[in-house]
Amino acid sequence: MLRFRNRLRIGWSGVLLMGLLVMLTQAGRGQEQPARLRVAIVGLEHGHAEGFLGQLAKHHEVELVGIADADPELTARYAKKFSLPDTLFFKSLANMIEVRHPQAVLVYTSIAEHRHAIEIAAQYGVSVMVEKPLTISLEDALAIREIARKHKIHVLVNYETTWYASNRAAFDELQDHRIGEVRRVVVHDGHEGPKEIHVGPEFMKWLGDPQQNGAGALYDFGCYGVDLMTWLMHGETPLTVTAVVNHDKPQLYPLVDDDATIVLAYPHAQAVIQASWNWPFGRKDMEVYGATGYAITVGADQMRIRHQHDAQEALSTASPLTGAQRDSLSYLAAVLHGELEPKGDLTALDTNVKVMQILDAARESARSGKSVKLTKLEE
Repeated sequence: MLRFRNRLRIGWSGVLLMGLLVMLTQAGRGQEQPARLRVAIVGLEHGHAEGFLGQLAKHHEVELVGIADADPELTARYAKKFSLPDTLFFKSLANMIEVRHPQAVLVYTSIAEHRHAIEIAAQYGVSVMVEKPLTISLEDALAIREIARKHKIHVLVNYETTWYASNRAAFDELQDHRIGEVRRVVVHDGHEGPKEIHVGPEFMKWLGDPQQNGAGALYDFGCYGVDLMTWLMHGETPLTVTAVVNHDKPQLYPLVDDDATIVLAYPHAQAVIQASWNWPFGRKDMEVYGATGYAITVGADQMRIRHQHDAQEALSTASPLTGAQRDSLSYLAAVLHGELEPKGDLTALDTNVKVMQILDAARESARSGKSVKLTKLEE
């Protein structure tokens, strides 16, 4: 009888052990990392493509499966610089998608070519991330939104400043009511000028062409501030847009502005966006003034801050961004894996259609010399 009880006890222990092993196995499967995200590049004429390829080495969860560009000299230069195999390159986006089946396409063409690249990718159900801004006009932006809805793809916009911890910290100051309701925002963006900082000839070829870039500094750097203000205002449409532009260096940039100021008026707030190819040094910073305090970003991760009743301002370091918010590839992967819904944030399509409405109005204001009144876009 004792021997039987021991066998019974051993038997139940075995059952429990087997059950535990099954549960651990299932839990392990539930925690398996998703397959590497297959991405491809279209266009190499945007200099930010170099930054992406340099960043790619840090992202083992992302795999570059193809590059589409018809310029043999440009592809040869990139192949040599980044030790890329010839088999990675294709002359057309459609052919690359059919052969390599990427899950997302990263667009580094001129701004005017964004819509065309999105149209092609959408035909294959492939999502797209473009470099800022979304496109060159509100008309194109609305068409892109319709394409994305029709083909059920994501269209995202990458801005360097989206991944600045300092911008997130300033946003949180407003969200948490530590500096009161927003009253005034001043954004400074730009550098000494694309020719002055020696951008590549393929980049410069379209930067100074209003048909390919939309405008000069007005679009190239004005888009950063418009994107940030739209985010801070939770997508609210400004009442008016007023813009003035300068041509301080016509010998270098004969066709486009090289300095621009955009003023956005809201019922209880105002934004002044200063975009320029004439700064003595490159800069991307923002001043957010609330009713009871302010937050001024300093570079990518620091902030000068002063709250009500503080005797003086303090300099603080913002907490590093983590997870899907740390950079463009992490964000893209989270969206395509269904971990994040891109809505109302700096990268989202809904935000960037509104950005294009404002930039389009700013360009018209600069042309006409008059403020442009806006109405809320139909969703």
